[in-house]
Amino acid sequence: MTELDPRTQDQLDAAVLRRLLRHLDENKDVQNIDLMILADFCRNCLGKWYKAAADDAGVAISDDEARERIYGMPYSEWKEKHQLPATPEQLAAFEAKKAN
Repeated sequence: MTELDPRTQDQLDAAVLRRLLRHLDENKDVQNIDLMILADFCRNCLGKWYKAAADDAGVAISDDEARERIYGMPYSEWKEKHQLPATPEQLAAFEAKKAN
């Protein structure tokens, strides 16, 4: 791989995160439980990672603010508008994943 200077690397990393957030926003039908089953992370995980990065950088943001950055709206609003109840199949797959 081409050696990149840290600034360029940070710019590329930031662009990828923005694209990932845009992709998740454009695919609200993809439920968090499905992401957890398939990829072992979800939008909530991204919010926690965002908060941890802010803490590491000495930037004061709340858990709710970090989550809102990921969801593009308050989590309670996203949950009300887009989160469906988990199906028995999803719950079983999630439990099986956790058991491994």
